[in-house]
Amino acid sequence: MATQVRRSNARLPPEVNRVLYVRNLPFKISSEELYDIFGKYGAIRQIRLGVNNDTRGTAFVVYEDIYDAKNAVDHLSGFNVCGRYLIVLYYQANKMQQRKTTVDINKQKQELQDLKDKYGVE
Repeated sequence: MATQVRRSNARLPPEVNRVLYVRNLPFKISSEELYDIFGKYGAIRQIRLGVNNDTRGTAFVVYEDIYDAKNAVDHLSGFNVCGRYLIVLYYQANKMQQRKTTVDINKQKQELQDLKDKYGVE
């Protein structure tokens, strides 16, 4: 019960949340292996492993409790998995959206140019 009281009184930095973004994962790691690694720090609601060429080596880990997520970041940032050191960050939607938007715009421009070239449109 004392831990519950301490947890509710502790102030967390504003960037701390239950969703973690993990980079530099081995490409062949499975979701089960991620559950084994991250599950040691608390109950996990969901893990999403990147499978496309753009997202391989990354994952999102969602904890049930924000304090468990903080504990995982504190202990697993720099953790060695198959010779690769994990980069564990708190998910920040606004930063991820900015990156995605730039990539999407460049991809759309290239697709548009390809169609123009294909149909001889200037």
